[in-house]
Amino acid sequence: MLQVEDLDVFYGDVQALDGVSLNIEQGAIVAIVGANGAGKTTLIRALAGMLPRPRGRVRFRGQDISGWPSHRVCDLGLGQVAEGRQVFPTLSVAENLDIGAMLPRARAARGRNRDRVLAMFPVLAERARQAAGTLSGGEQQMLAIARCLMGAPEMIMFDEPSLGLAPNIVRNVLATIAELNREGLTCVLVEQNVALSLKLASRAYVLENGRVTLSGSGAELLSDDRVRSAYLGL
Repeated sequence: MLQVEDLDVFYGDVQALDGVSLNIEQGAIVAIVGANGAGKTTLIRALAGMLPRPRGRVRFRGQDISGWPSHRVCDLGLGQVAEGRQVFPTLSVAENLDIGAMLPRARAARGRNRDRVLAMFPVLAERARQAAGTLSGGEQQMLAIARCLMGAPEMIMFDEPSLGLAPNIVRNVLATIAELNREGLTCVLVEQNVALSLKLASRAYVLENGRVTLSGSGAELLSDDRVRSAYLGL
């Protein structure tokens, strides 16, 4: 579904991604794990069309989208739930959802998608008129996911969805991602919580200093001594 070949990203003279290549199959959950500063968020932003002039090639469903601006990438069906949730704090929950449905691909199904996300997250229906900035961290993460779903994506890239959340909320968020995947949505999961993400993933990549250093199934990497020593403290 998504192919990345030899992706390089620079911030000025500093190289943040160095020859990153990966493949994401339709219907998979693919985890991208690594330490802070490894380049995980840079990778997500590059795939989403948010960084100028990355080198390399990105194909989505066989179509070369290298260098496309973010609005075209989104309208093709590649969604993103950004790190830190990034809701519009002064807008209401309902207004945030409306913004998610502004993509041309999503307008015709706006009502159906709204019914779907409010059934998935009933608390958002209860807080529809409430300013998004007044929600709890967990509720804001629900809103961020729901807003992305309003855009009718075929794949969602989740960037650190557990960041700053209590453990029980983290479990709920990851259970939601698993449920979306069971419904047919392809998911890319960028997480510092290596153990949880590898347990969830069908395939995973380890990113270190902007390079892919390991790849395999989630179970294989979970049992790899290098991963266990570097990220699990075992």
